[in-house]
Amino acid sequence: MHLQVSDQPRFDIGFGGYTGNWGMHLAGLYETEAQRDEILFGFLRAGFDAGDLQLYCPTERTEADFRQQFACTCPHCNLDDPNQIEFFTARELYYPDGVFSPWTMEMSLNSFFIRSQRRGRRNVRGAAEMAWALDDLPGVWDLMAYESRLNYFIPGKPWVSLCLYNLARFDGDAILGILQTHPYTISNGVITENPFYQDPDQWLAENAPNYLSSPATSAD
Repeated sequence: MHLQVSDQPRFDIGFGGYTGNWGMHLAGLYETEAQRDEILFGFLRAGFDAGDLQLYCPTERTEADFRQQFACTCPHCNLDDPNQIEFFTARELYYPDGVFSPWTMEMSLNSFFIRSQRRGRRNVRGAAEMAWALDDLPGVWDLMAYESRLNYFIPGKPWVSLCLYNLARFDGDAILGILQTHPYTISNGVITENPFYQDPDQWLAENAPNYLSSPATSAD
């Protein structure tokens, strides 16, 4: 089944026979490790097969554990090739200075994207387990503002982001925010266009108006 997201080329999502268009933002919702890995392993395996550049942030397990488990699923995938996959810890990716900031994240992702495209168009898949946000970190309350602003950042780029949320660990308010900031969800073996999704202009105006404008504009 194809999910028409944009006029960009199609790609294999790697899950349930679904395809989409580049410029896609997905929430992978699960309650068990098996459900998580069914989503994640298929997503990454499809990326390896297509030659995409992949960014992965494990949180609920170590990188070593992931390598061991994924190698059983995809023995031909070269996890040591930085031109195929880059690993980040949650701290390296989300709060390198000890504080989570949507602005800093946006600038970091943009820098990563520019580097990835220097030798020509390169499709990018980002996947992250979001359980790190359950820690009491400065700025973590702005996570959904970051998720909403990703819907400005991703469209028009050869990029897809898969944000993995463990429903057994996040509370009801957090889950509502997840649904409101992700255009598409993966749950119970199905990818759907999310009926609870709100355009970032609307969501940010109602919930985080200080993140509606760029840092330069908001400082004026």
